[in-house]
Amino acid sequence: MNPAISFLVVAALIMPAVLGALGLLALRHRLAVSRMVSIAACAALVAIAAALTLHASGGTTESYALGNWRAPFGIVLVLDRLSAMMLLLTAVLALAVMIYAVVTGIDRKGWHFHPLFQFQLLGLNGAFLTGDLFNLFVFFEVLLIASYGLLLHGQGPARLKAGVQYVVINLVGSTLFLVGVGLLYGVTGTLNMADLAVKVAAAPPGDQGLIAAAALVLTVVFALKAALVPLHFWLPGAYAATTAAVAALFAIMTKVGAYSLIRTGTLIFGEDAGPLAFLTGPWMLPAALITTVIGFVGLFAARRLREMAAWSVVGSMGVLLSAVSVFRVEAMGPALYYVLHSTLAGAALFLVVDLIAKRRGEQGDALEAGPRFCQSELLSGLFFLAAIGIVGLPPLSGFIGKLLILDGVRAAPEAGWIWGTILITTLIGVLAFARAGSRIFWKSAAIEGEAPVRALRGRTGGVVVAGGLLAALAALAALGGPVTAYTDAAAAQLFDPQQYVDAVLGENGGGRR
Repeated sequence: MNPAISFLVVAALIMPAVLGALGLLALRHRLAVSRMVSIAACAALVAIAAALTLHASGGTTESYALGNWRAPFGIVLVLDRLSAMMLLLTAVLALAVMIYAVVTGIDRKGWHFHPLFQFQLLGLNGAFLTGDLFNLFVFFEVLLIASYGLLLHGQGPARLKAGVQYVVINLVGSTLFLVGVGLLYGVTGTLNMADLAVKVAAAPPGDQGLIAAAALVLTVVFALKAALVPLHFWLPGAYAATTAAVAALFAIMTKVGAYSLIRTGTLIFGEDAGPLAFLTGPWMLPAALITTVIGFVGLFAARRLREMAAWSVVGSMGVLLSAVSVFRVEAMGPALYYVLHSTLAGAALFLVVDLIAKRRGEQGDALEAGPRFCQSELLSGLFFLAAIGIVGLPPLSGFIGKLLILDGVRAAPEAGWIWGTILITTLIGVLAFARAGSRIFWKSAAIEGEAPVRALRGRTGGVVVAGGLLAALAALAALGGPVTAYTDAAAAQLFDPQQYVDAVLGENGGGRR
């Protein structure tokens, strides 16, 4: 790997690790300094991720051997188009969320927000860069431990209840992860993903049953992280209970599960795996379609705006995994485009909902009419844009993403089910958001007076950040050509696993020989 690129790859992990520890040990009582350090670090991560994405766009897959120990015996970090894209998405989202947390004062509601935020970024970046299944488990635990603290930030009984459920469910998932990893290691003798791709493809028939069992266990774990039915029940309560900034950052958390399904499904259990090829696809598609339906129907069942935002994450994951589950290169490119859209759209909706709730006084985010409130005209526009972004209407990127998915799956045998589910749930989403908007803005406009609120933090800054995320959706639509060219190339790279294997295990893999 090019020394400059090696430095940037390692910096994406070392910087949040060091700053997290520094914030915990030296800056815990210095809020102003912590804020400056955190915003500067997030901005630096955006620059690092942008440079890595630009480098990866050339099509080269590169690996970095930590400690100079050669794979499969040492730990490796791997950079390709997909991992670089996910790093950039995480960095952009983190910068927006951190600015929002600072300008609205969310970070003041409890100790250790900034260190936990940095450790969360460490876990996310590590999960996207690691080339080893066991270290994927390690980075999962890092981001989960940080997320436990962030979820409870600001305290309150609702957050405590949601936090306990979140911890218990994820502990079960972590246990299953170890079981799946142990099964794979027991059969193949390796956990390096490139080496697993070679060993699984050459596995004798007698070992294929255990490998299939391990694959299904890992699928359950990743489906839990991705909130796939019937393992979605933890998400609505947790995301609706926590602060808006944390919920917006958590929009990327479910994508870690989707990323893991995509990475293992195309690399370890890809076309070269023989009878084990794309083993999880037939199991995943029905669950993804049901997830889509439940997510968008949940928009109708929600009684609060935060609950609507949480259910929209579930619905968008169903749409995403419907495209992923067919495991076709022509569908994977649109799925990756939709990853970008759905993450930014979900985060924007959480922030817009929070801005509305803070200005409505006693009504908060309840779906009921109340007096007019501060900035209602401006926020009605932002809510409208966020809603059409979530459901996938023009002119924002959700419309392009869904059209690309519908086109990408049309050659699949299951295309009729996918088309019908996506189109019907889009209509359901439109009706649900129209109902919510009419209650919050239209019916409230007829009520005399204005909702009394205390002094608002981030009256301008919070609106700018939420508007910035919505502008990013417009930019994704305007730059649809180059962005889809990148995601299509990333999909083609995923379905050429030999390139990944050569980068890690080949002559240019690095490390001691």
